[in-house]
Amino acid sequence: MDELEILEERFRAHPSRHPSLTWDEVVSALDAQKKVSLAYMEETGGEPDAFVFEGRLYMADFSSESPDRRSLCYDGKARMARKRNPPETSAQELAEAHGLALVSEEMYLALEDIEPLDEKTTSWIMTPQDMRGQGGALFGSRRYGRTFIYCNGADSYYSSRGFRACLELG
Repeated sequence: MDELEILEERFRAHPSRHPSLTWDEVVSALDAQKKVSLAYMEETGGEPDAFVFEGRLYMADFSSESPDRRSLCYDGKARMARKRNPPETSAQELAEAHGLALVSEEMYLALEDIEPLDEKTTSWIMTPQDMRGQGGALFGSRRYGRTFIYCNGADSYYSSRGFRACLELG
């Protein structure tokens, strides 16, 4: 099964994620570069699916737990600042290298409203510059039936923390 067939099967299996969309609308928004980015999301366990957020079409990670892009600092600045055991890359660097963005806090909450995510893991999410300038970064998870947004040092990394990515289609 090729990547588009996998995406179509997932799209059809989860209509509650995108009740107002047709598969043809999604396919028409994909170009060659977006297909490469989606292939990366799929290869790393993100289980991307279509999602309308603030009137715009996205593909976003819908895997039940944080995708297999883990053990990463938040960004390159944090990674370079580590004195010991820096990871090879960071969440933001990896996302950008593959034409993706980290989901925002608002998007993360919207995804969690659709279905529970990160009940055993945590995911880095886009952090406002003022907070990042003070050394912190945001991550989210779901515990006790609620979604939580937390702050941690941007240079921290854990085997259970990855990042949720999105790709704007239009």
